[in-house]
Amino acid sequence: MKALTINRSLVVVASLALMAGLCSGVQASELAYVPNNPSFGGNPLNGPVLLNQAQAQNHYVEKSSSSGASGQTALTQFNSMLQSAILSRVSSAVTSSIVGANGQLVPGTVETTDFRIAITNLQGGLLQIVTTDKNTGQTTQFQVNQP
Repeated sequence: MKALTINRSLVVVASLALMAGLCSGVQASELAYVPNNPSFGGNPLNGPVLLNQAQAQNHYVEKSSSSGASGQTALTQFNSMLQSAILSRVSSAVTSSIVGANGQLVPGTVETTDFRIAITNLQGGLLQIVTTDKNTGQTTQFQVNQP
């Protein structure tokens, strides 16, 4: 029984000495957050790695169209460009009819097939431009100051 008590006390003393030795070597410091993403202040060299990881995880597959990148045939693209060119010329013609030689807007009314543009002089160089769609009756208006 005496040997058992000595062994227990020896184990307790040895474990206390071991704990004291381990505890004396433990040190702590503040935790410092360092971002990985360069967008949030991280190291710029992490950018390609993060991009590659994101692309590897991206399982989205874009639906491809058989008629090209924009989904239009060459004929449709040509017609669209031709329509834009014609509308640009009409717009230039309308603009030249409402802008005087001195570069200022001239009060009056300009009519096209689909639109009516009315420019009225309100007071002291303030002009109101009202554009009316003849088909739907919708109007858009704005005012500009002209010195």
